[in-house]
Amino acid sequence: MAQFELNELDKLEIWTLEDNYVDLVSGDNSAIVTRAMPVKDMQVTNSILAEHGFSAIVTATTKEKSRTMLFDFGFSDDVVARNAAALGADLTKVEVAALSHGHMDHFGGLVQVAARIGKKGLGLVLHPAAFRRDRYLEPIEGIKIGLPALEKEKVEASGFKITQAKEPLLLLDGDVLFLGEIPRMTSFEKGLPYAFYEEKGQKVWDPTEDDTALVMNLGGKGLVVLSGCAHSGIINTVEYAREITGIDRLHVIMGGFHLTGPAFEPIIDDTVRALKQMGPEYVIPTHCTGRKAILAIEKAMPGQFLVNMSGTKLTFVA
Repeated sequence: MAQFELNELDKLEIWTLEDNYVDLVSGDNSAIVTRAMPVKDMQVTNSILAEHGFSAIVTATTKEKSRTMLFDFGFSDDVVARNAAALGADLTKVEVAALSHGHMDHFGGLVQVAARIGKKGLGLVLHPAAFRRDRYLEPIEGIKIGLPALEKEKVEASGFKITQAKEPLLLLDGDVLFLGEIPRMTSFEKGLPYAFYEEKGQKVWDPTEDDTALVMNLGGKGLVVLSGCAHSGIINTVEYAREITGIDRLHVIMGGFHLTGPAFEPIIDDTVRALKQMGPEYVIPTHCTGRKAILAIEKAMPGQFLVNMSGTKLTFVA
């Protein structure tokens, strides 16, 4: 029996404000895909920036009533706010925000985005471990690369009212589900092997348990799962979404799947095989999925694969 009952949406829009890739002259618009245009006042003067980060506006519509939220804030302090202005995205419509996890490429633009939203006391939902301090990467033993910490005081000073949630949490009156902490069930999705944090002077492996996703239910078509980085594993993420909603059918699996680099390339084949078995209508890898993994997904699932970009709006209809 489903633990969390999601509203059936008539329409869902995911408007990416930041992703790792952009092509402003791709010319591949469709009923689902709307690309950003470099044109302003009939001049080619409108640039959309791409960088290693992610942010998206999610708009859920039921019976002509639309509700809007923001998922993540991108990397640099100014890129998401700048892209929102260039795209004409009205951030004042945002009713709540959620953070996928406490890594810089997902919270870096928070202050300027909050200023564009312009609302004091706006809800921001995140896992408590998003505030973990003294995180670092150690890809080679003895070489420590620090990860900036998300500062609670800075978040609150920006105008957000923080809700810390380990468990799943319904947002927008049931239009969206914040998935919370995701159980690790597959044999091959083991997280970042070189991620650590320091606690009481001791080196501790960082499971990045703050990693999470958003889940929506498109009427008659099934679940839409949107991850930030899927440090918990995209397969674990989707299976957990199915379990707690009681909905097996999948319409869209989208987000960063974190399959890039030598530590993750060995599990590309297992991940792609599992994605195929899940049978979504669309697979949309973003951000940290990596070039090799994206190519593998496109090759294995050509009819289901969609390219995402900074500035792209995806529209899914019931």
